[in-house]
Amino acid sequence: MSVARKPATLASIAGLSRLPGPPGSSVLLMIDPQLEYTSGRLPLAGIDAAVEEGARLLAFARGRGMPVFHAIHHARPGSAVFDPRGPLVGFIPALAPREDERVLIKAYPNAFAGTELAAAITATGRQEIVIAGFATHMCVSATARSALDHGFRSTVVASATATRDLPHPTESGVVSAAAVHAATLAALADRFSVVIQDTCALSDS
Repeated sequence: MSVARKPATLASIAGLSRLPGPPGSSVLLMIDPQLEYTSGRLPLAGIDAAVEEGARLLAFARGRGMPVFHAIHHARPGSAVFDPRGPLVGFIPALAPREDERVLIKAYPNAFAGTELAAAITATGRQEIVIAGFATHMCVSATARSALDHGFRSTVVASATATRDLPHPTESGVVSAAAVHAATLAALADRFSVVIQDTCALSDS
């Protein structure tokens, strides 16, 4: 009779560090902190708590001199969501950028695709990215996966992300936002990113 083994991530099997990137060698990337997720057609489960944690994360990064980047989504004019001419493409006030922080406009889930994000981060001399924003299963996941391809190491702050219920792709019914969120973070933690619960898990070292 075989004995079930405790699951392990590929990262742990490979001996990779599971510690988050330290502030002194990291940038912060806020992904799509936009009103579409609070007041539009894509409301997210737990968005209020995620925004509060995102604001704490921003304060942490700014207080330690971390370069902060904001990637925001613009669809085509007249699109059902993220219409660049509509009011819901704007920033959630608590997560709005300061004048000295770079804003990059993207057209794809992956914030590196078609933007100058990789070059902008490289120009800081830092190779670690702390990632937060929306939605967990979509733009956060796509960007964290791409970060590895670009040679960056990423840390995803779980409580500063959120997602939504999705229809099951092959069966009737719904996959809950909680299940989507957990599965996405587990998949990222397997190899692509360090996943931490909240800002408190970041070290000042």
